[in-house]
Amino acid sequence: MSFASIVLLALAMSTDAFAAAIGKGLALERPHWREALRTGAIFGTIEALTPIVGWLLGLSASRYVTAWDHWIAFVLLGALGARMLHAGFRNSQEDEPPSKPSAHSFWLLAVTGFSTSIDAMAVGVGLAFLDIDILPIAAAIGLTTFVMVTAGVMLGRVLGEIAGKRAEIIGGVVLIGIGCAILYEHLSA
Repeated sequence: MSFASIVLLALAMSTDAFAAAIGKGLALERPHWREALRTGAIFGTIEALTPIVGWLLGLSASRYVTAWDHWIAFVLLGALGARMLHAGFRNSQEDEPPSKPSAHSFWLLAVTGFSTSIDAMAVGVGLAFLDIDILPIAAAIGLTTFVMVTAGVMLGRVLGEIAGKRAEIIGGVVLIGIGCAILYEHLSA
């Protein structure tokens, strides 16, 4: 696989995580670089590991992984988005401005990171049949995701200041939209 192909693959695999990171940044009270780097590290690590897991699964049982990957991502992202919508509508109905956390829990970020990396797992399954060294590809995907998610959280900060009280609702809609797009892409292919 050429260097250009690896770069393009890494960019493609990190776009869902970038969009989700914007939603995560929207839901926080003025996230700082430390939180953006933490989020990027969690997403990047997960995004680097899932193609390796997919590659290993592809060596043994590819048809089971590819048959359900889009449904898993759809359900996880939909649930996380619905949770954000619920919190956003609940907070917007109160008289006082909603209180936003300054950081997300590790587990919330890990579940979101995993749900946006299901497609990377499917790519790993496909690469298992091409006799390609998965480690440089996984490292490129993880590093690209780290950079894009860190930038996405900080972009979410800017958009959150613009969106005000509706930021969490927008973030929930973004996550649900990503889940629907993944499902549509796989079902229409």
